Amino acid sequence: MVATCLHLAGVVCSFIGWIGVIVATSTNDWVVTCGYTITTCRKMDELGSKGLWADCVMATGLYHCKPLVDILILPGYVQACRALMIAASVLGLPAIFLLITVLPCIRMGHEPGAAKYRRSQLGGILIILLAMCGVVATIWFPVCAHRETTIMSFGYSLYTGWIGSALCLFGGSVIVCCSGDAQTFGENRFYYASGSSSPTHAKSAHV
Repeated sequence: MVATCLHLAGVVCSFIGWIGVIVATSTNDWVVTCGYTITTCRKMDELGSKGLWADCVMATGLYHCKPLVDILILPGYVQACRALMIAASVLGLPAIFLLITVLPCIRMGHEPGAAKYRRSQLGGILIILLAMCGVVATIWFPVCAHRETTIMSFGYSLYTGWIGSALCLFGGSVIVCCSGDAQTFGENRFYYASGSSSPTHAKSAHV
């Protein structure tokens, strides 16, 4: 029972973290840049934000973005962080699918517990890889951006990426290390006896 609860907690944390990584990947408010103080930059309309896909200017009543579409002139760190975040978002698809198929409420025929255990471990490993891609990208980007311009603060996209990566790392670690063994996944299976007259009568099937 404890292993099942830990597994469910790991799946929930992983799913929420994956959504956070997707949000961070698709938005551009990673770092807020300014060559002066924030007040001065706001008055001079020079307060900007920098992300993976666009450079934006934030002013009173104005939010203008310039898409970063020319790959050939983009800095290497931007392209690398793009690739890492896209890889993290894509890795979440098979990982979450595998983790959903091993939930206690999902049963695929007379599948042995060892098969569900292997899928659970694979899903957890993919979640950890997802988290590592997110961690590297969300740390690498602000460090390199600070070398190009003055960073006044971090944007909500970067915080979302940090939180999402941390949740995925925690959830994946729980799934891999704390969700039981193959025997645990084969237990707690119930089916209704075909000759039983009472719908509440059930037998436990241990695979």
